Amino acid sequence: MSRLFPIIMLVPALLGADWPQHLGPTRDSRSPETGLLRAFPAGGPAVVWKREVGSGWAGSAVQKGKLILFHRVEADEVVECLDATTGKELWKQTYRSKYRDDFEFDDGPRSTPLIDDSRVITLGANGQLSAWDFASGKSLWARNINDDYQVPKGFFGVATSPMIAGGKLLINVGAKKAGVVAFDPATGKELWKAGDDGVSYSSPVMAKIAGDELAVFFTRAGLLAVLPEDGKIKFQHPWRPRLNSSVNAASPIVSKDRMFLTTSYGTGAIVLEGTKTGLKEVWQSDEVISSHFSTPVLIGGFLYGIDGRQEARARLRCADWEKGTINWTKEGFGCAGLIVADGMLIATPENGDVVLIDPSPKAYKELARASVLDAPVRALPALSGGMLFVRDGKKMVALKMTPDGK
Repeated sequence: MSRLFPIIMLVPALLGADWPQHLGPTRDSRSPETGLLRAFPAGGPAVVWKREVGSGWAGSAVQKGKLILFHRVEADEVVECLDATTGKELWKQTYRSKYRDDFEFDDGPRSTPLIDDSRVITLGANGQLSAWDFASGKSLWARNINDDYQVPKGFFGVATSPMIAGGKLLINVGAKKAGVVAFDPATGKELWKAGDDGVSYSSPVMAKIAGDELAVFFTRAGLLAVLPEDGKIKFQHPWRPRLNSSVNAASPIVSKDRMFLTTSYGTGAIVLEGTKTGLKEVWQSDEVISSHFSTPVLIGGFLYGIDGRQEARARLRCADWEKGTINWTKEGFGCAGLIVADGMLIATPENGDVVLIDPSPKAYKELARASVLDAPVRALPALSGGMLFVRDGKKMVALKMTPDGK
């Protein structure tokens, strides 16, 4: 497994922005990369390298020309550091995983690795939280948060992705009196814990709201916003489906003092405004963007996201952030990872395509589409150095997203 296929083109120098964590450098699916293709050559974007991978839906993290691949090979969860320009393995670490998916979807990890300067943090499907030296791969510390906090078993494996805030490692652990826990990233020791919210499949974001820098979580129960320094709860609002066999999975979106949460299962989306005295509801609806698990993006006052359940031909939709009204719908698009870069929307739907879209609020405007992977594709894409890193259940592909000569 993890065999490197032959490189089929000259490898470009990897320059440009890093993608060191879930949803990119600012955890909102935005990349500062420029000079990207707006149309694909015949046959689609050039493949710089590809390699076999194991199972799992974990996205990749890229920093300083190195890519962290987190997957499962047979009975092991595997953390690999690759040269992002060639796909060559630089180091690899493995450990046993006892996770088994009750629905037989996939036994691999779901959580995107976090690169924190000199450390790599991974969170496995069974709750194995580990830190590795970014340069050498040496194990720095490990603990199993599901065991340590006696977290009740969920429907699927652990999928929330860790976040560093205020020098602390924050995770929606999901235990009684330990809904959110802050760890010392250098040692793995607990620093504080807050709330009782169960764990979701969503990952937190950082934002300044009503004058405070807050860690904003979409837990199993709903909104939970806390101060990173001590875990003090600033905002809390219930928002979850009545159906027990449901999930909250999309990350929150924050703009100024407003927080957007979206889920499926007959519940939908809500926008809440944080104030010095509490929360104010702006709008809520199950008829706008009700995301099963894909996180929408906010561009110029408009939301672009996936509406509907994955198994029911989910669709891409544009909606007005302020009004909560629909601008347009692209039926049958499917669930997809989304990246905003160079004035475009880059989408990686489940069918294995890569799609370039002009994010116009007036109509769906597709710029280019190419078939790259095999369905289903659920691992989030990463963009760095003019290359798009995508994977399915068997292979990872590095695509050249800049014109020849760049």
